[in-house]
This record gives sequence, C-alpha cells and structure tokens, in this order.
Amino acid sequence: MELVVENLSVARGGLTVLEGVSFSLAAGQALILRGPNGVGKTTLLRTLAGLQPAVTGSVSAPPESLTYAAHADGLKAVLTVEENLQFWAAIHGVGGVAQAMAQMNLTELRARRAANLSAGQKRRLGLARLLVTGRSVWVLDEPTVSLDVASVALFAGVVRAHLAAGGMALIATHIDLGLTEAGVLELAPYKAKTPVATGGFDEAFT
Repeated sequence: MELVVENLSVARGGLTVLEGVSFSLAAGQALILRGPNGVGKTTLLRTLAGLQPAVTGSVSAPPESLTYAAHADGLKAVLTVEENLQFWAAIHGVGGVAQAMAQMNLTELRARRAANLSAGQKRRLGLARLLVTGRSVWVLDEPTVSLDVASVALFAGVVRAHLAAGGMALIATHIDLGLTEAGVLELAPYKAKTPVATGGFDEAFT
C-alpha cells in the first residue's frame, strides 16, 4: 500500500500556487508539510483528498483509503460525543467508538452534547472521527489547533499508533508533534514562480 504524488500542480482562486510536487508514502510512514502562510498547504491537501482538481500531475492511492481532517471539526452540535462518533462509524461501516473515545480522552464526556464542549474538546472529538473511518491514509490540516500541550502529546500518540498499525499520515502543521520518525517536506521550493490562470475557480484556502 502506497500513496504516490507525481509532479502535482495545484491552484487557488484560479491561479497555480504550487507546481511540481512529488513524494511518496508507504505503510507506517508520516510526512510533515512545512511552509509559510499562503504557500498552498491547504490547497495541496484538499487536492490530495479529491476535494478539488489538480492542475497537472497525479495522485495514486488505494481506493477509499484517504480521510481528510480540515480546520473545521465537522461536528453535529445537537448530538453527544458518543452519538457524533456513532454517526461517522455508521457512515464508514466500522465500529470502535468506545476505543476512539478512550484514545482521545473523551470517555467521561460521552453524554455531553458537542455544542457544550470547549474548543479543545471539540477538536479532540473532531480528531477522534479519524479513528472510526477505517481509512489508512490520514490527511490532516493543522490538526492541533485549539489543543493544549497535553492534548497535542495525546494526539501524537494516536498518530504513532496509527503508523504502527500500517497506516500513513500527511500533516500540515507549524507545531512540533514530536514525531521524530516523520519526514518533512518544505513546500516553499515548489511555490509557483509565475502564477498561471487555470481557467477555474477554487475557494480561497491557504
């Protein structure tokens, strides 16, 4: 199982922002994306996740293997912690809700509605959704937003366990997650030197 990205160019707002991006990930590997604000990290991740088309290049991954976690937590406010996870587990046809709550330290909050969670608790719940997707490739955009130091360490442990089980992780972050085994891809060298209009329109993500 492998994720292979070859000569990928991506666009934001109809203009190419990154070009010629190539890398590969094998089972058990993680890659950290680095770069200044606006370089195109989110645009790249959205393209890899299939949420917008590439300008050029290709992305090869096993079918139904990718799951994407963006800045928004994707929670249903009226549902409890447990109900939110049950909802996503049912969509993906997997279980593991109790284990996901335990791994993200949410068990004591299982009956609390998402609307009544703190920002950090909502973020932990949003990330717990990864554990009930059954997907092997995690594509993560600034996953530690709103998390305190202890929760960042908790999440890093969850990622490490995912890798140990043969999963993969692609993470855009400015925070040191302590994943010393992860590779690092600096995106600044791939910044499009002369933005080229693509003829389409993409949302203004960075």
